[in-house]
Amino acid sequence: MQGINIRPRELRRVDQPLDARGAWQGAIAILTFHRCINYGSYWQARCLAEGMAAATGAPVRILDHASRGVEIKEWRCALRPELTSPGDRKAHAGRIRAFARARGALPLGRRFELSRPETAGRHGTVVVGSDEVWNFRHPWYAASTPFFGEGVAADRLVAYAASFGNHDAADGIHPEYCARLRRFAAISVRDRNSARLIREALGIKPEMVLDPCLLFPDCIDAGEPDEEPGLILYGHDFPGWIVEQVRGFAKARGLRIVSLGYHNWWADEQRLAAGPEAFGRMMAGAAAVVTNFFHGCVFSLVFGRPFATAPSDYRFNKIRDLADLLGAEHRIVGPRDGAAVYARLLSEPVPHGVEARIASLRRASSDYLRAALAA
Repeated sequence: MQGINIRPRELRRVDQPLDARGAWQGAIAILTFHRCINYGSYWQARCLAEGMAAATGAPVRILDHASRGVEIKEWRCALRPELTSPGDRKAHAGRIRAFARARGALPLGRRFELSRPETAGRHGTVVVGSDEVWNFRHPWYAASTPFFGEGVAADRLVAYAASFGNHDAADGIHPEYCARLRRFAAISVRDRNSARLIREALGIKPEMVLDPCLLFPDCIDAGEPDEEPGLILYGHDFPGWIVEQVRGFAKARGLRIVSLGYHNWWADEQRLAAGPEAFGRMMAGAAAVVTNFFHGCVFSLVFGRPFATAPSDYRFNKIRDLADLLGAEHRIVGPRDGAAVYARLLSEPVPHGVEARIASLRRASSDYLRAALAA
């Protein structure tokens, strides 16, 4: 299964004919967080859609769920004042518009209310995931039952790289949601916390697979970097100890610190209006990346960029498990790490062993998808 390279303008809304049962003929449907104003959410949805279409030859569409309540929360999050400074609001509004344009170019099905998934029509196979689709603590999608298959009219439900996010395995899964998950014909997850939740609640061992961005990296058409490389800062609320070390490293190397998507006062430049395509270009051209976001780590790996990460509490499970899965634990920094550690991590890409592990997991992930979609 190989990725493909499709520019957004070449994508289009999928409008295949319905068969006698109201099912989309030969189509695979994806149910995910494609409407989040979040670079990782956008790219995982796009990579999964384009990658599966190339691998199977079947039409793939994204189920275009909508919720006014969710939309308002997304806007409030994107514009929240605690992450901005005076004058930032216009730039953040530009980013919201950029996401709307990029989302409109995805292969979307007809729109339906998230609270009424039965109106989306019937489908042969629905793939739920990637992203935190099963996170009971998500700030606005928490415990949303359609992502557990409730009300989704499908002959076959498949989960790909699903995650419970910061819902810890020790807290378990409510029996009602266990019953919903048992409807899935195949389940795969992208982190060990989620694997433990499924194993202990359902008594099955889910397949461990890669995030779609790592599985189908060729779908990320970054183009040519349009500027001199800088140190990309992706995230917010970084602890003081990492601020001091990163600023020292950047000054010693003569690198500008560019904050991407979020305002960080200690950056030399704020790139707040960047859309998903610009995000890809900047990550591809970065001299180094410092992040506390899961997809900040993923994109650093996709493009072979040196990186260091200090995961926030919300993202700790995901980043810890990704690093452990790939043998990249050394990329997680702590308050006791000194300048020598940052100099090494931000100057050198991940070692060959990590790349080999990604290649092995890419084969396993492809095999899982092929079997799950063919059954």
